[in-house]
Amino acid sequence: MTLTPRLAVLMTLPPLLWAGNAVVGRLMAGEVPPLTLNLMRWSLTAVLLLPFAWRALRPFERIRRRAGYLFAIGLLGVGAFNSLQYLALLTSTPINVTLVAASMPVWMLAVGALFFGERPTPRQLAGAAFGLAGVAVVIGRGSLETLLAVRLVPGDLFILLAVIGWAVYSWLLARPPAHMRGSERPDWDWAGFLLVQTLFGVAAAALFTAGEQALGTHPIRWSWGVAAALAYVSLGASIVAYRCWGLGVAEGGPALAAFFNNLTPLFAALLSALLLGESPQPFHGVAFALIVGGILVSSGALARRLP
Repeated sequence: MTLTPRLAVLMTLPPLLWAGNAVVGRLMAGEVPPLTLNLMRWSLTAVLLLPFAWRALRPFERIRRRAGYLFAIGLLGVGAFNSLQYLALLTSTPINVTLVAASMPVWMLAVGALFFGERPTPRQLAGAAFGLAGVAVVIGRGSLETLLAVRLVPGDLFILLAVIGWAVYSWLLARPPAHMRGSERPDWDWAGFLLVQTLFGVAAAALFTAGEQALGTHPIRWSWGVAAALAYVSLGASIVAYRCWGLGVAEGGPALAAFFNNLTPLFAALLSALLLGESPQPFHGVAFALIVGGILVSSGALARRLP
């Protein structure tokens, strides 16, 4: 596969936009409650998708027959992942959050082995060890003493839960039930499938937000900055990023996509320094190198297995 300028742009835009999403989530702490922010983000995304994808909602019977599966992927991919990410950003930094999220291949291997019968190869296990080491460096803030004392901030735990949930979501997409395969799969395009997932995810996000409000939280502090943030996370970090990612993966393949995805912490570090004054620390560089090294080792294992 030749890395053309078009493919490089398609692969680079999503991690840049997702890094921006992490920075925006940090900026909105104190302005919009995190679970409310997620509900507003995806509700606006659904409204923006409707003019292009409303046909996916008809006939309703084909959605009703698949409601259990669609609710599961909507809950994990829209409702839970982003809610936990915004919760994480209340007590952790965008750099930490994106570095922990970059360990995704580790959890993909674990979920595949535990629930889908996909046995990892030795090289994949070695890559996972690198990724876990990178996460440990982030959680320990570069200090073995801190790591051994297990003094975790809540944000570290929230993003770990989010990443594990996303791994399950990814496997559910890769191994869908019979009614989502072959001739049984509805003829949804990318926008239609994203809209259906989003609507189920919004239902889950609404329940989370109701719980947040019931437990007591501060009201939304409306401003032009909040409005701009909502426009960015719903249009840029959701629709544009997802569309570019889908095109990039289809054109360049998942191995190349995994490498580009690990640009997210780098972009988060640059944006955090520029917009938040949170400069990266030396241990962030160590963690980034370990996680990218793990991806390269695992990708090498996958490449060797291709015919």
